[in-house]
Amino acid sequence: MQAVNESCYQGDDSVLKSLVEIADTAPKYLRPHLEPTLQLSLKLCADTNLTNMQRQLALEVIVTLSETAAAMLRKHTAIVAQSVPQMLAMMVDLEEDEEWAMADELEDDDFDSNAVAGESALDRIACGLGGKIVLPMIKQHIMQMLQNPDWKYRHAGLMALSAIGEGCHQQMEAILNEIVSFVLLFCSDPHPRVRYAACNAIGQMATDFAPTFQKKFHDKVISALLQTMEDQSNPRVQAHAAAALINFTEDCPKSLLIPYLDSLVQHLHVIMVAKLQELIQRGTKLVLEQVVTSIASVADTAEEKFVPYYDLFMPSLKHIVENAVQKELRLLRGKTIECISLIGLAVGKEKFMPDASAVMQLLLKTQTDFNDLDDDDPQISYMISAWARMCKILGKEFQQYLPVVMGPLMKTASIKPEVALLDTQDMENISEDDGWEFVNLGDQQSFGIKTAGLEEKATACQMLVCYAKELKEGFVEYTEQVVKLMVPLLKFYFHDGVRVAAAESMPLLLECARVRGPEYLTQMWHFMCDALIKSIGTEPDSDVLSEIMHSFAKCIELMGDGCLNNEHFEELGGILKGKLEEHFKNQELRQAKRQDEDYDEQVEETLQDEDENDVYILTKVSDILHSVFSSYKEKVLPWFEQLLQLIVQLICPNRPWADRQWGLCIFDDVVEHCSPSSFKYAEYFLRPMLQSLCDSSPEVRQAAAYGVGVMAQYGGENYRPFCTEAIPLLVGVIQAAESRSKENINATENCISAVGKVMRFRPECANVNEILPHWLGWLPLNEDKEEAVHTFDFLCDLIESNNPIVLGPDNSNLPKIFFIIADGVANESVKSEDACSKRLANVIRQVQVSGGLWSQCVSTLNETQQKAIQDLLNTA
Repeated sequence: MQAVNESCYQGDDSVLKSLVEIADTAPKYLRPHLEPTLQLSLKLCADTNLTNMQRQLALEVIVTLSETAAAMLRKHTAIVAQSVPQMLAMMVDLEEDEEWAMADELEDDDFDSNAVAGESALDRIACGLGGKIVLPMIKQHIMQMLQNPDWKYRHAGLMALSAIGEGCHQQMEAILNEIVSFVLLFCSDPHPRVRYAACNAIGQMATDFAPTFQKKFHDKVISALLQTMEDQSNPRVQAHAAAALINFTEDCPKSLLIPYLDSLVQHLHVIMVAKLQELIQRGTKLVLEQVVTSIASVADTAEEKFVPYYDLFMPSLKHIVENAVQKELRLLRGKTIECISLIGLAVGKEKFMPDASAVMQLLLKTQTDFNDLDDDDPQISYMISAWARMCKILGKEFQQYLPVVMGPLMKTASIKPEVALLDTQDMENISEDDGWEFVNLGDQQSFGIKTAGLEEKATACQMLVCYAKELKEGFVEYTEQVVKLMVPLLKFYFHDGVRVAAAESMPLLLECARVRGPEYLTQMWHFMCDALIKSIGTEPDSDVLSEIMHSFAKCIELMGDGCLNNEHFEELGGILKGKLEEHFKNQELRQAKRQDEDYDEQVEETLQDEDENDVYILTKVSDILHSVFSSYKEKVLPWFEQLLQLIVQLICPNRPWADRQWGLCIFDDVVEHCSPSSFKYAEYFLRPMLQSLCDSSPEVRQAAAYGVGVMAQYGGENYRPFCTEAIPLLVGVIQAAESRSKENINATENCISAVGKVMRFRPECANVNEILPHWLGWLPLNEDKEEAVHTFDFLCDLIESNNPIVLGPDNSNLPKIFFIIADGVANESVKSEDACSKRLANVIRQVQVSGGLWSQCVSTLNETQQKAIQDLLNTA
């Protein structure tokens, strides 16, 4: 501590930097000395005689601890509370700048400035310690600052509100009304930079609290922002109001935005026209750049409701793209290209078609000049995204443009980032604002990567996915070069988005390649299969991992039996076993953390998040096993035995409900795809499955009921006694008091379907005549569409065989059957492509012939249901 203190006053930061490093890598080491460490950091941070850099480093010690040892720090709230005014004081440290309001180029924030450092520290401490602790500490300070006559304090107060929104989410949501009414007052503050900060806070809240914010405050916020956008003498403020409007509309439910469309569009149009004049006369473009994006965002949310305004904007937008060719207008041109393509997507092919070829020509012209564009030209990523939207609008007709588009797209997707391994000396010479980012590898070594072009690369990869998805066999010419690009990118650890796109592309590329016949398809699969399996084993990020696993499962479903050889199976078995073992180990680790001395409710929240992540990976293990079972059937059971005990462990009664749900789902698949051999494992899962029918968790009941259904349908003779035993349990669940409530309905519908399957495939296991009238009364199923189809199939069997119980004496049940069919069609539980829709239509046609009965059946239906019956007759 002494060394830190003395070195700072001798102008040497190195000891203080080491303290930050300890806080980052070994925070528990500081536990015995936490109080003096925090006191010293506070003292240094408050000392205005030190350099800004030193004060910021001292603050960094506290902020880093809030991220690496939050629970430990929450026991010292008094000192943390003293650091809050320090951060706010830094945020007030702003320069007066006469030119500010008129500046047309946005300089990047000065990252060394106290104001930026203070704001970032506040954001991080709120996320680290949580709103329960931070909001009470800061609320009074902010309120006082907002009433200060000096604009810098009001500005800092509003920026502080923006900064803590993410970390204090729950606590701020409770008092959002009072916060919003207060912030809106500052949209008409006398000082332009305070008005700017008010727009900033609104834009930030619109993102942090969406869609609650939009639902509660749409009228106040839209009118305040439109008013602020009219501030002609302060373009910076206008532009920021337009930016806040973009945040607001992006997450605004369509139905809320529609009533304001007229007024929004008129305002945006007036400003666009005025700013176009200014561009021509004075060359200023800042507000125009934002307004163009605001228009795009409104169109994107309004969709087809934007059609009436299309002709108001399109000519001016095309004019900008044609004429804004100077270098300093690159961003404006890029944003306008984005706007045109988003409007096209919103209004649809029919309205956009007359302009489509003109727009395509403009894009193509830019494309041919593409080779002259600098690598960092902002137009590149806008162009790439616009092409993909054009592809969505034009569908198959887009194919003709691929030869022009694919060159630059592949070039961007192939960007190789600059990387370097540096020691601390080299680091001094390279700063982060040159576009380098660093990962500290410890031992005085850092790994650096130049981030320029990474986002563009990720966008380009995403667009390749989009083309494969939209154009299918139309993309076949390019599948080979794309698959050669994508497979190595599964290991591109510099950007998660690139790896996700690579994974997503795999099953789509296989679908594109199908047209070339089985040999080409198998070659392509062999090229990607090893890499996919390996990346499931090595992917460090759980969100990316779940995408890779999902894609792998889809590939297996596509390729079917025989697509994996023995080596593949061996590797896959080892990896899945590892994932399941890790799942149990993580649960144990979480239990241990609950015993830790620093355990508190915020730690519990983090543990719950980790738990959800783990369960999500478990669902993907289940997806992969599902695809393997459905492709390989019972041949794969010997391989599955290495995982058997782990799956049995999942369904133990003491496991969390999600474990039992997914364990049962895996056994459901074994019964459905590997029967009758599945019965040799019955001793492991039958009892738990029958007991789970009455489980308190609806998800577990649903998995168990589905299992009974597949036992009846596919299981074979051995399962008969269990089907008999299940019927009264299923009926009990269906008839329970709350069985139709929102959380129970899916489980209940699976039970109804299971009863139907037992009556249909194992009638000897149930008293069909007694159960049928009840079963009819439980129909239709509206939530679980897949099970609904099974029940309608069975209903058709019963009607076509003139079952007397179903039809009732003198066909008296027909109106009820009509109601079930009409409701099913109206709720899209029956779709015209389902085989049973033709059969249902025939039932209706037979009734149509006998006049009296027909009018009796139709009279009980409401308008929607009558229309549904008509639709069914017309399409089936």
